Amino acid sequence: MRTSRRARAGQYAALLAYLVFLAFPFLWLVSTAFKPARELASLHPTWLPQDPTLDNFRQAFDEQPLLRAALNSLVAALGAAVIAVLIATPMAYVMARHRTRLAKAATGWVVVSQAFPFVLVIIPLFLVLKNLHLINSVAGLVMVYVVWALPFALWMLVGYVRAVPAEMEEAAAVDGAGKVRTLVSITAPLLAPGIVATALFAFITAWNEFFFALVLLKTPEKQTLPVVLTHFLGAEGVADLGPLAAAAFLATIPSLVVFALIQKRITGGMLAGAVKS
Repeated sequence: MRTSRRARAGQYAALLAYLVFLAFPFLWLVSTAFKPARELASLHPTWLPQDPTLDNFRQAFDEQPLLRAALNSLVAALGAAVIAVLIATPMAYVMARHRTRLAKAATGWVVVSQAFPFVLVIIPLFLVLKNLHLINSVAGLVMVYVVWALPFALWMLVGYVRAVPAEMEEAAAVDGAGKVRTLVSITAPLLAPGIVATALFAFITAWNEFFFALVLLKTPEKQTLPVVLTHFLGAEGVADLGPLAAAAFLATIPSLVVFALIQKRITGGMLAGAVKS
């Protein structure tokens, strides 16, 4: 009994240490965002701002077009989330209900595709988008985000589909409903939590993405928020620390809010896919 308590106490201590490790960068970012210039230049930095100010936020909006960049990020993220879910939902239904060798191979490819680094695909991707005249366009970026989000979206939705009892679809078929009618009227409403979680995950991924946006978007008015944040770095790599921290803090808030809302549903989808045979 004592060993069990000690092991549990050790687990909680390790978890607490891990949470502190994850939270420290964000807390330091928030603290920096509200510090005046003299505190940022101090040789003895403090944990909390001694004289909190909003000047860094005002300067950030004055120096860079944050609102326009946020709008570009919002359009790209929403477009990618909606299109990815519309494509992934019927594909996940087929993969979950028809467990053929082809479906198993497709599931394996979905998992393996997540191991490819961005740098391996950026050159052929750039050439394809150039031929389609989609370089330096938000539409081209949305297309890239959709392709990149599809594998994980499929993996999540397959788990949710398998959690829906097949007997309900069989009953609908007995009543004369076709496959499309069954998917729309029976399965889709039961998949609503999974669809929402998948869409929000695709949204977060696109909102935070930097590499593709940096390579594919050239003009300032098309750039997304993560790319615009790099403009707070000077020519010699010296950061305008206060405005950079303020802008980064504002850019982080949507991701934190969305992830806090969907973390339980994401975990549920993964577990559903893991326990179903």
